[in-house]
Amino acid sequence: MLKVDNIHLTLGNFKISDLSMRVEEGEYVVVLGMSGVGKTVLLEVLSGLQKCDQGSVHLDGTDITHHKIQRRPIRLVYQDQALFPHLSVQKNLEFGLRCQKTPRPVMNSIVKTLSEQLKIKHLQNRAPDTLSGGEAQRVALGRAMATNPRLLLLDEPLSALDPQSRSEIQMLLRHLHRDGQTIIHVTHDYEEAVSLASRIVLMENGTIVQTGSPSEVFRNPKSSFVARFVGVRNFIPGELISAEESRSETASFTRNGIHIAVMSHAGSGPGHFMLRSEDIILSNHADETSALNRFEGIIADLIPTSAGIEAVIDIGFSISAMVTRRSVQRLSMAVGKPIFISFKATAGRFISES
Repeated sequence: MLKVDNIHLTLGNFKISDLSMRVEEGEYVVVLGMSGVGKTVLLEVLSGLQKCDQGSVHLDGTDITHHKIQRRPIRLVYQDQALFPHLSVQKNLEFGLRCQKTPRPVMNSIVKTLSEQLKIKHLQNRAPDTLSGGEAQRVALGRAMATNPRLLLLDEPLSALDPQSRSEIQMLLRHLHRDGQTIIHVTHDYEEAVSLASRIVLMENGTIVQTGSPSEVFRNPKSSFVARFVGVRNFIPGELISAEESRSETASFTRNGIHIAVMSHAGSGPGHFMLRSEDIILSNHADETSALNRFEGIIADLIPTSAGIEAVIDIGFSISAMVTRRSVQRLSMAVGKPIFISFKATAGRFISES
């Protein structure tokens, strides 16, 4: 459906370079990245608000690289909704249809259907400045959807909303996607991406660094940036000695003289050991366990999070474990106190640099 090839664009000191991507019919693609990596600029290139210096954009096989925004069946909804303040909700919904000279009966039917679908029928005569954030976002989505776009672009659509409104708009977006709407949605929130995306595109420094399903990106981050961005705390550089070379059932990952048993078919060489903080078990004693990896360390930090407590343990290098507040109390955990950690050889993964 959408094919973006080798886009280059310079805006002052910022650059988008070598950016290519494809979006298939009916996909919900979330472009994920930190602020300032070029996510919004990408949407503006696709919508026609920005002209690229090099590269091409094709939609349904047609080159639209140089088409004006009015000629593109693409609609962009910004974070701040950008509703026309002098028009009522109804007239905002009708705006694109009026521009297309849609007959009044057809226009009325479209607006009625959208108003019911988005649950904004009761807001028809309201002015935009009297709406809540969630109501304004629904109206903005309705105005974009009124002209039946082939592609809907969403720029941080949930970031300014309260939790209740976020939940409601997420549900609405999932409904639009199930109805077949193709969507590209940019955000810096990985949890938001996971809850909505059929595919995630990760951007860093003006280009795409990884793409895949949410589970693929989470389980197979290709860099420390991606790993940390998707919430993997333990992404540790080091060397692997393969199972074949070590003549063992498991390979051995080495960092600062510490050896970690890991199930891997990779060859020997440099790379990263990835371990979810939730897969680490803490104890006050070196208990017997089936886990091949058991280490004594020192608690370097205890960090409160929304999910519990992140315990940073120094075992010769830092490793993070996620525990409940109750476990912190039960183990009498405190900064500077010795602690034992254990995890299975199957819990971690080695990602080769080659």
